Amino acid sequence: MQARQLELIGAFEFIPKSFPDHRGLFVAPFQEAVFAEAVGHELHVAQTNHSVSARNVIRGVHFADVPPGQAKYVYCPRGAILDVVVDVRIGSPTFGRWETVRLDSTEYRALYLAEGLGHAFAALSDDTVLTYLCSTAYNPAAEHGIDPRDPELGLPWSELGGDPILSAKDRDAPSLAEAADAGLLPRYADCLARYEHLRTQV
Repeated sequence: MQARQLELIGAFEFIPKSFPDHRGLFVAPFQEAVFAEAVGHELHVAQTNHSVSARNVIRGVHFADVPPGQAKYVYCPRGAILDVVVDVRIGSPTFGRWETVRLDSTEYRALYLAEGLGHAFAALSDDTVLTYLCSTAYNPAAEHGIDPRDPELGLPWSELGGDPILSAKDRDAPSLAEAADAGLLPRYADCLARYEHLRTQV
């Protein structure tokens, strides 16, 4: 497995090796040793999530209060998605910037988003599955969202080629500026402190 750090601090892409044969295929989308070497600490998994989405469904932008936050390790075992990492951390040198990674069931790439980063994705095919390994359990009181259509963010949904499908919650979420004004966004300093705490626990 190869690991690549993205430009946004706390975001990593992992590229596993697949082993196809006459029976089908074997792949290990998460490998603890490679993860720990790249990120600097092990991944504590408190909950796994499984979503199924129709083509052009957009989920996100989602993030959680820090501390403790909720880190996510995601991969796509069926179909394909355009995964988007958004820096919503107040005080970050890359605040408001985003990066994309294609996750699919051809290469089984995975994406890790550290605590405080925003996460969104668009399903590129019907019946697309996304698997999430989450560092903390779901806590609705600590969960927040940004409108994925926020024009100031300019996320690349125009590439979908169809009308996006959103939940009412995501459609009614505030813009990035509105969330900042409301004090909903995590602080970069708190996120860095969280990352350092996790590294010292190894």
